[in-house]
Amino acid sequence: MRLRSAVPPLVLRAARRPLKRAVNDLGAYRKSLTGKHALEIGGPTIYFDDHGFLPIYQELATVDNCQFSERTVWTGAVADQFFYHPRRAPGQQFICDGTSLTPIKTGSYDCFLASHCLEHIANPLRALAEWRRILSADGLGLVLLPHKEVTFDWRRPLTPVAHMVADKERSVGEDDSTHFQEILSLHDLSKTPEYSDFEAFRARCLANYTQRAMHQHVFVTQSAVELMDCAGFQVLQVDAIRPSHIAILMRRSDAPQNGALLAATAGWRERSPFKADRLETD
Repeated sequence: MRLRSAVPPLVLRAARRPLKRAVNDLGAYRKSLTGKHALEIGGPTIYFDDHGFLPIYQELATVDNCQFSERTVWTGAVADQFFYHPRRAPGQQFICDGTSLTPIKTGSYDCFLASHCLEHIANPLRALAEWRRILSADGLGLVLLPHKEVTFDWRRPLTPVAHMVADKERSVGEDDSTHFQEILSLHDLSKTPEYSDFEAFRARCLANYTQRAMHQHVFVTQSAVELMDCAGFQVLQVDAIRPSHIAILMRRSDAPQNGALLAATAGWRERSPFKADRLETD
């Protein structure tokens, strides 16, 4: 989700305020990210602003931005600078694909942010490898993903992490159409009223390489943690949040040890509002 909205600000703030209680330890996110220099992939996002459930823009020293195109369906024309917080100077704007951050030097940032972005990427492990590359040695990542259980993806099968590993090994490009038929047949159109009818939705899917609006992969909290482990990150915080979010704070690691967070007794399972996350403990 992005910062701009047609909903009146007071209504938007009232709707988002209860979500703050869903984060198990907001202080841990803030403490980890305070004073950091960040690169955001996509965005800006309402969830990171002062009224979001993870209000961390105000904690960061700087935030630069990467967009895959000079115009997107979320932002319209991309500005020359990245405006993310009213009390922060705008950041630098990069135009490059999230799977190939070629203008950005290795180790340039303390952390990256990616809100509801990774699911749109056909080769998420390639993207995560690039996001990891631009981090300092002990750099952080904060990722938000949609939980399939309550989104328009609820009919679709969970994407196995092994499938995403195979995508990386096969060097799958962002023009990949592997999931198109699955999306067209199982997408819950009633949850996306912005599409006037099925043909409008189909046209958007067929134009995905230029639009990037389609969810290539679907996640539950378990698979999201597994993916970050596979990508070389030690997960520090994980929260499943109503109405449909998975939040993961992680640190770059050459030898991540996320076994406790993947166990059936992991604390986030009991806190999760999503049935799929609790199945392994039933």
